[in-house]
Amino acid sequence: MAADNWGDIARIGIFIVAREVVPEAEWWAMRPPGISVHAARVTASAPWAPWRADRSGVDLGADLAAGCDAFSGIRPNVAVLAHSSSSFVGGPDWDEAAIRAMAARLPPETVATTNGLDMRLALGHLGVKRPFLVMPAWMTDRLVEGAVGYLSAFGFAVPSAWRYQPTPRWQGVAAQDLYAHGMAIDQETDLLFEQVVRECPNEADGILLAGTGFRCAGIIDALEQRLGRPVVAANQASLWRALEVAGWKEKVEGYGRLLRGG
Repeated sequence: MAADNWGDIARIGIFIVAREVVPEAEWWAMRPPGISVHAARVTASAPWAPWRADRSGVDLGADLAAGCDAFSGIRPNVAVLAHSSSSFVGGPDWDEAAIRAMAARLPPETVATTNGLDMRLALGHLGVKRPFLVMPAWMTDRLVEGAVGYLSAFGFAVPSAWRYQPTPRWQGVAAQDLYAHGMAIDQETDLLFEQVVRECPNEADGILLAGTGFRCAGIIDALEQRLGRPVVAANQASLWRALEVAGWKEKVEGYGRLLRGG
């Protein structure tokens, strides 16, 4: 019989930005056989689970809560809040607070996690302490600064942060407006590769490609070979973490040291 992508080893649920195509495409490209991926789409602004006024905890946004309820029927092994910006905007304690809120609504057997936590764990696993931070063109200056501050709070010394510079046809469009003009489905990985290689500082001991809507899975291996340093990408990091939680022990080839076993 032909393969039907049934999750007979594990099912993974991912919460993704409603108008993005990259997360599902990259997860399906990287995931090993026997692992199925199921997406719930979220329309809220970051963070998807806002802090309460007294910061005693967070409350899940409506789409996130609905997604948790839907996953109750799917019963995934892992549910990933796959949104880098929520972690960066939420701040150092937000990941854990969001995980607690998700866990309270998900099936007991489902492990909740966030992309921010996954990226931090991946960097630590590879021994990266000084990552060159690369972010999508649509991230604002404030969000880039927030990402640097978030990583610094966990002991990562970012030597440089770079925002991908798109093709000339996007000149004159403000960062926050790029999505509305179609950048979610118009990303050049060859150009991204050239920019990362050119801009990576010597003092960086690794590269972090942050943003789950950032198309980059296809260049992870090539960047590692060219720069001689490990690369962590947002979707790759969350897949690695989800596979670890699900008990997957085999190497995944083609997408960097992290999925090959570090």
